[in-house]
This record gives sequence, C-alpha cells and structure tokens, in this order.
Amino acid sequence: MTGVPEGTTVTVVIPCLDEAGALPGVLAAVPPGYRVLVVDNGSRDGTADVARLHGAAVVTEPRRGYGAAVQAGVAAAPEGIVGFLDGDGSMDPADLPGLVDALDDADLVVGRRIAVEPGVWPLHARLGNRLLAMRLRRRYRVDVHDIGAMRVVRRSTLLALGPLHPRFGYPLDLLVRAAAAGLTVVERDIDYRNRTHGRSKVSGSWRGTAATVRDFWAVR
Repeated sequence: MTGVPEGTTVTVVIPCLDEAGALPGVLAAVPPGYRVLVVDNGSRDGTADVARLHGAAVVTEPRRGYGAAVQAGVAAAPEGIVGFLDGDGSMDPADLPGLVDALDDADLVVGRRIAVEPGVWPLHARLGNRLLAMRLRRRYRVDVHDIGAMRVVRRSTLLALGPLHPRFGYPLDLLVRAAAAGLTVVERDIDYRNRTHGRSKVSGSWRGTAATVRDFWAVR
C-alpha cells in the first residue's frame, strides 16, 4: 500500500442498495491489503449474501439513505483511513491508492469523475453536478469540480465533523463541513464508467437527480 504508514488500516466502505449483480466485480478490483466493508441499505436482491461470499464484511443499515449507510460504515470501521466508492461498478477501486497517497498533503481527498465511456453521464446529472460544484467553489471556497462518491479520509478526521446529511446530501455536507473546519481538500481524477448492472438511483432518472439536488440544496 504505497504511501500508507506501516500498520495503518485502509477500510473501503461500499454503501449498497440492490447491487448484487455489480458487486462481485467491484470487490475483485479492490487493491490487495484493503479491508472491505459493505453496508447493505435494505437490499432485496441478496446483496449482503453476495458480499459475504466474496470476502467482504457486511453491516446492515435499515435506515434508508446514502448518508445513513456511509455513516454506519464509518462507525463499524477500525481506526485508520477510510475510503468510499459506489458498488455499481462505475468507479474503479484501483484508483483508491492514488487518493490515499494524496492524504500526505491533505485532510480529505475526493475523486473527480472523468468519463471514459460514452453515455456514462446523462445531461441532467452532469448539469446538476456542475451547478453544485460551482456553488461550493464560490460560497465555500472549496476548489472541487465534482460531488462524487469516491473519497478517502482519516476516520478520526471524519468523525470530528459530526453527523452529516442522512440522504443524498451527504457528499455536499461533507465538503461544506470540511471547509468550515479549515480542512485541506484536494481533488484527483478518477475513471468513470457505465454501471455494470441495473440503473442508477441518482442519475438514472430525472426524479432521482431531482431528489439528489433537493437534498443538496438543503445543506447549509
């Protein structure tokens, strides 16, 4: 684990809702030496069983919501570094070590999604993301261009920020709280691909995107 101090644990938290189809490929791509913690957020397709079958620890979070699932994973993770990514196959776990290395000069490292396949980012999702990132830069002086799901941070740093938004507003709330706490936030490019199974709960429809934007704008 390049750049990780000896004895430091890196735990990859993967919040999941009905990702049984994509999860095996995601878990197989996690770098060697990283612990994996799948948070099952009410799946009905056997996601938890698939995760266990492929060697991941599983936490069940019955409260629906991306933020609730993430925070359940953080609570269950050991001290050290925690990384996060979606379980749909759209992000490459092989990008995580680059973000971990960047923690040498930052408190929080976030992935900036760069599309590497056609059709990966619907117009409505891309525009909503661009608008929110612009708000972050102008209002909170956080120099990021994406509000994505891949990030790495020390667990103690994250816990010090307190409870964050329980639904889709979590990624924005995290960056806003980080800015208020004076944390150093850096951005690194990551590959962004089409999800391997199913349809996105966020960008897969105008309704999903609208719900996400609503939660984001509720963050102050």
